[in-house]
Amino acid sequence: MALIDLRSDTVTKPTLAMKEAMMEAQVGDDVFQEDSTVIALEQKTADYFGMEAGIFCPSGTMTNQIAIRLHTQPQSEVICDEKSHIYLYEGGGIAYNSLSSVRLLQGDRGRLNAEMIADQINNPDDIHAAVTSLVSLENTVNKGGGCFYDIKDIKAISSLCKTHNLPLHLDGARVFNALVSSGDNPKDYGQYFDTISICLSKGLGCPVGSVLLGSESTIKKARRIRKVLGGGMRQVGFLAAAGIYALDHHINRLVEDHIRARLLGEALQSQSFVEYVLPVDTNIVIFRLSDKQLATDFVAKLQKHGVLAVPFGKHDVRFVTHLDFNDAQLAQTLTVLKSAV
Repeated sequence: MALIDLRSDTVTKPTLAMKEAMMEAQVGDDVFQEDSTVIALEQKTADYFGMEAGIFCPSGTMTNQIAIRLHTQPQSEVICDEKSHIYLYEGGGIAYNSLSSVRLLQGDRGRLNAEMIADQINNPDDIHAAVTSLVSLENTVNKGGGCFYDIKDIKAISSLCKTHNLPLHLDGARVFNALVSSGDNPKDYGQYFDTISICLSKGLGCPVGSVLLGSESTIKKARRIRKVLGGGMRQVGFLAAAGIYALDHHINRLVEDHIRARLLGEALQSQSFVEYVLPVDTNIVIFRLSDKQLATDFVAKLQKHGVLAVPFGKHDVRFVTHLDFNDAQLAQTLTVLKSAV
């Protein structure tokens, strides 16, 4: 029996049509900015969000780390939620790459608001405190079960940042999931954020790649940082072509992933081995096991029945629906959850 892989939306394989687009790509040396397909992807993504320019990178971690490096100086401080990917899952990169500290806030499932941020901005004249230099949001919030921001809250945070001359960054690894669920206009994001990191290898199903968006001057500086981080790639248009295809064909279908995730969440809520399920807003399902059952033991049990998941805490488990998870696999997973497990 083929394994049903719900560990992440990064496990997808390129579709046949995506592979054909990749093989037909025109390529050049991207470090010399001569790869026409990369240039097309960068501009297409920037236009989608109403921003001036973009830079194609291997990973979302790199685009986030480049953005943080752009906006900070040593001894400065980044404000973000305690559940943020940039803090939890990027190898201490804020400290290592940017020599900056972090001010962690406790938001609503990882979502911040303007009021709580305002209270945490340091006095720039206080030599005892790090200089607050950046506010970073995540949308959707991975650790928050795929929840997303209301555009009104983003607008309020942006206004606050402009008042304090603070840049605002978005870790938008799954921002397309947020946009499909909220119905917001992606071009609105361009007016609220100084930089946006978007991921192509999660919900959109590309084999690799992320794009950092910003102003032309910001992205010019980003190219130097990408180079020193080892992210300067050469004939990478083959991968950029996958991104162009995904932007054209894989955004609207995210609704299907969200529906299947909700069905998983509903099934889990009625199971005796589940204490609670976080609200399922997009394609991430996080649930707490009852009776202090260890997530590692439960995940191992699931695997024996052909379903892969990841422990997401001592007693928490995460499912992520994606392009390669279909209705037949959903039915089989529900059977496993209701009977075998």
